[in-house]
Amino acid sequence: MATINAANAGTFAFDENFKVNRLGYGAMQLTGPGTWGPYADPANGVKVIQKALDYGVNFFDTADSYGPWFADRYLAAGLKDAANRNQIFISDKVGQTRQGPNIWTPHGEPHYLRQQVEVSMMTLGIDHEDLVFLHRIDDHFSIEDQVGELKQLQTEGKIKHIGLSQVSVEQIKAAQKVANIDAIENLYNVANHQDDDVLDYAADQGMAFLPWFPLATGKLAEAGGALSAMAQKYQVSPAQIALAWLLKRSPNVLPIPGTSSVDHLADNVAAANVQLSTADFNELSQLSAK
Repeated sequence: MATINAANAGTFAFDENFKVNRLGYGAMQLTGPGTWGPYADPANGVKVIQKALDYGVNFFDTADSYGPWFADRYLAAGLKDAANRNQIFISDKVGQTRQGPNIWTPHGEPHYLRQQVEVSMMTLGIDHEDLVFLHRIDDHFSIEDQVGELKQLQTEGKIKHIGLSQVSVEQIKAAQKVANIDAIENLYNVANHQDDDVLDYAADQGMAFLPWFPLATGKLAEAGGALSAMAQKYQVSPAQIALAWLLKRSPNVLPIPGTSSVDHLADNVAAANVQLSTADFNELSQLSAK
């Protein structure tokens, strides 16, 4: 039986000094209902992070708006005693405000973005951010002002890499006139890959592409659905098929499935062992709601 190790999915190089295992972990589920408030079992949240480390995950995705702040606290606690802490890469996101469960309001005022980066570093217990995404582009402020502030923080050594979340190719090109953009995080999964053009542009530019909601596959994963049928063929779970499809889609794709369950974590990471045939990949690619 193959070992459960994120490294089996291969690596992606953000720069010459840092390669991450492509199958990462997203901390969004370590919060209360509606991504609001504390997680019901903080000790278990820390345990999940620690177990992810055991499984070879060295790429963690979070955001100050998850809770807000609570997911960052559990992530910091889970990583605190890691033997290889200097080999762990964290992607963070700023530029959203929260007013309650399931309420997200973009706010890209440059001073606010700077505040969020500074507070995130304190919360996570780090002296710089490996990667910071502009969580959403706020139409009330120019891209030059929003990305420009992240660029200034990068110049100051507080950010290593800059990313954008939920953007079009045109928006990426506009941001590239202001700073180097190293990563994109958009909604993308086997059931909904309408942003194929964004992924392909990111790949062409050498950018990482993080698909959020990588397991939001709906009816495809239900009994009798296409993912379920493919899972039976490979003797794995539907979630593993969905993640294997993402991993095969392009070498710059870094899935970040989130979970608050150690068992589900093991199942997700085991997707690194699933090698879809080209024919099966193409068959699944036709299932998009596009």
